Amino acid sequence: MHRLDAARLYRKALESAEAGAVLHAAAEEGVPLRAVAEVIGRRLGVPVVSLGEEEAAAHFGWILRFARNDNPTSSTATRERYDWHPREPGLLADLDQDHYFA
Repeated sequence: MHRLDAARLYRKALESAEAGAVLHAAAEEGVPLRAVAEVIGRRLGVPVVSLGEEEAAAHFGWILRFARNDNPTSSTATRERYDWHPREPGLLADLDQDHYFA
């Protein structure tokens, strides 16, 4: 999520969330890791390739268990309860900005 959207939700939480409230702050749902890798690869001028299980394990090591997790998220309840609506660029559009690759 964009830092400004996170800041707006954080302020709402400080001002009105009850003690112990759990907020889920996801601006988007279902952004594939491959799409993130494709933006980074394109911006850095390096190829992005699919790897088989053994190749991926050799390349990524211990972090592979996190990279291959499918962890769907939703902030529907947070949006409704706190009237929070992300309005900044999404992950891929934000990541595709020059300042990340200067």
